[in-house]
Amino acid sequence: MKTIIHIVFFAIVLQLSISKVFAFNETGKTMLSGKITDKENMEGILGAVIYFPDLKIGTTSGKDGTYKIDNLPQRKMLVQVSFLGYNSIIETIDLSQITTRDFALMPAVKEINEVVVTGTSQAGEKNRTPTPISIVPKTQLLQNSSINIIDAIATQPGVSQITTGTGISKPVIRGLGYNRVVVVNDGIRQEGQQWGDEHGIEIDEFAVEKVEILKGPASLSYGSDAMAGVINMISAPTAPEGTIRGSVLGNYQTNNGLIGYSANMEGNQKGLIWNLRYSGKQAHAYQNKYDGHVYGSGFNENTFGGIVGLNKSWGYSHLHFSGYHLVPGIVEGERDSATGKFIREFAMNDSIVMDTIVPENEMRSYKTGIPRQDIQHYKAVLNSNFIVGNGYLKTTFGFQQNRRQEFGDILAPDQYGLYFLLNTVNYDVRYLFPERNRLSMSTGVNGMQQSSQNKGEEFIVPQYSLFDIGGFFTMKKSYEKLDVSGGIRFDNRTINSDELLLDTLGAPTNEENPFHEHKFKEFRSSFSSVSGSIGFAYQFSEHVFTKANVSRGFRAPNIAELGANGEHEGTGRYEIGNHFLKPENSLQLDYALGINTHHVSAEADLFYNNISNFIYSAKLNSVFGGDSVVDPSEPISTFKFTQGNAVLMGGEILVDIHPHPLDWLHFENSFAYVRAVQKNATDSTKYLPLTPGPKFSSDLRADIKKISKRMNNSYVKIGADNYFAQNKFYSAFGTETRTPGYTLINLGLGTEFVRKDKVLFSVYISINNLTNVAYQNHLSRLKYGAENYVTGRRGVYNMGRNMSFKVVVPFGLKKAKE
Repeated sequence: MKTIIHIVFFAIVLQLSISKVFAFNETGKTMLSGKITDKENMEGILGAVIYFPDLKIGTTSGKDGTYKIDNLPQRKMLVQVSFLGYNSIIETIDLSQITTRDFALMPAVKEINEVVVTGTSQAGEKNRTPTPISIVPKTQLLQNSSINIIDAIATQPGVSQITTGTGISKPVIRGLGYNRVVVVNDGIRQEGQQWGDEHGIEIDEFAVEKVEILKGPASLSYGSDAMAGVINMISAPTAPEGTIRGSVLGNYQTNNGLIGYSANMEGNQKGLIWNLRYSGKQAHAYQNKYDGHVYGSGFNENTFGGIVGLNKSWGYSHLHFSGYHLVPGIVEGERDSATGKFIREFAMNDSIVMDTIVPENEMRSYKTGIPRQDIQHYKAVLNSNFIVGNGYLKTTFGFQQNRRQEFGDILAPDQYGLYFLLNTVNYDVRYLFPERNRLSMSTGVNGMQQSSQNKGEEFIVPQYSLFDIGGFFTMKKSYEKLDVSGGIRFDNRTINSDELLLDTLGAPTNEENPFHEHKFKEFRSSFSSVSGSIGFAYQFSEHVFTKANVSRGFRAPNIAELGANGEHEGTGRYEIGNHFLKPENSLQLDYALGINTHHVSAEADLFYNNISNFIYSAKLNSVFGGDSVVDPSEPISTFKFTQGNAVLMGGEILVDIHPHPLDWLHFENSFAYVRAVQKNATDSTKYLPLTPGPKFSSDLRADIKKISKRMNNSYVKIGADNYFAQNKFYSAFGTETRTPGYTLINLGLGTEFVRKDKVLFSVYISINNLTNVAYQNHLSRLKYGAENYVTGRRGVYNMGRNMSFKVVVPFGLKKAKE
């Protein structure tokens, strides 16, 4: 923690020093003012947002729709004007020529275009970006019930999650997960040992304002590991000038007794911006109708974070800092053979341990027992964008520290066995050349340096150091209806692994001895690759667009794939790495077609992805038949990383029917499908592991802008998520088994309570799995837990019926001058 404080202090000093240099050359300030109105009745709109994403400067309109923004540069800038229930206006305006600008918003039942920043050098329109991108706005995050941030976005077509209970979720995009998905938060890639099944994403769900999901290789912008795509968690825009405001959020969920809360306060005084937040969650064991309460599935989570920085006409410089602390239980799934109830270890004295049935009051306790993890993630990021000449210089420098401990000894409950300490330094420097004749170009370099230490008494992967660097060049040419963009990149990643010898007691030693175990061997691996992409977006008309893209992705093997040699407590498997693995390379084709009319909005996204040297974990078979085991005293299955060539294909189809004049009524439907096969494989190894089954979702939703003088922006919805049976699975040696299909019924409703055009508070109520279906998701790691000999069912089932109550109370201490 002291290290983070020192880094934050240094970053603030660096930020102030850099800002003074650019402020010294600050020239050409201007102001933009105007009025935002309803295009149909020409009345002013209160609370509309006008925002410059490349400057992170914005404001909201006053009672009569008027607005004013100071300290803008005299240059061309992209601006977005938006308000709930209206189509956003996205355009480029020349601030050296324009000081007043009025905007007339058209009422709309569905947003047809938005500004995106993921995978692009600068902000741009979603429909004019060749790569497929999905957007999850704050309203949707609030309206959906979720346990964590990945849970919140897994409802999106083409997005799934690998889960180990409710507290740990890992994102999957179009059948690819783990290190193939890059998660970006506060402008840098989140690095928290994501190679493990039981390693989740250390991000505060309540601090996320919007999520952008790029589906497909994004190595051009992010380098290795972005082969499946990118999930970008974006913070809220900074507060308008002269404003001090905040909000308080509370959430309660019935199934696992989850209590969630979050409070933040932010301000902007003469361009000095700040935002502070504290959040917490606690949950006891979740339940379903087959297992009852699932012992070990509770967790406690606490986070703090903030932003401090400057918004000026020369650009912006923001320091993000955060601390995340999660203590989740580990679900082992062992049952009593006579009753079928969950059991746990119980210490009779200092040396004798026995199994006992877990009492019901302990299942409802918010205290996490043994085994459990203790995860801490600290982060400091300096994110800046400076106007240099007629171009931009964007820089990002960050430090992350991830501490992961596991406690599994009931005789020493406070003594960790595993302890990973990971330090990561991220850097990104890029220059955006001035736009000429609608041609924009950028070049830059980014990467990271990592060091990992084993500070515990148990070992899964070796200590290592990693250095990653990549240089890139991108360009985009825009015509009236056509946008063409592409780029090229070169990457190099080097991993140095340390040797580890263990003595006869299992302790690290430097002494060579025939009886000592060579746990890890020293090795050095270096991986290089050229990646790139080219694509286009064409606007046939205001209502029809199409996009196509060809991209080459790259991923270097991670440390577990190269050097693992140990048992994963949370997954019940022993994993062995392979020093001779080659990097993965992919060639993906994407095509999209979208329409938006008064009655129907629809989009089809299709893809074909060919991956060479695809890495996966294969279960080993002993020479005597049956599972191969390393330690006969603990007969768990052994897996070894290997690779082959793979093809994934499929896509997503979305249809929203909103018949005019019943614009408030939506019938939303989506279908997602992925087929993932290994080339030249046997029948049992033909299909890739952890491939989600097809999914069809359907929601009937009513949006009501105004019910009464006291209730605005209300909604009610009923929906069904139909998960088809997954019959195409990796069946070799019983690694995976068929997963039956199931359907989950969900309900939701909510509204804003207002007084004198001011929101007093918002309420969101949802019920997931209304009919309390007992099911196992194909990507649940608990599906392969121990068998319940009383019922004959194997593994642990997912959460049953869950009702969520959420309240958000905004408050303001100081308003911007209108």
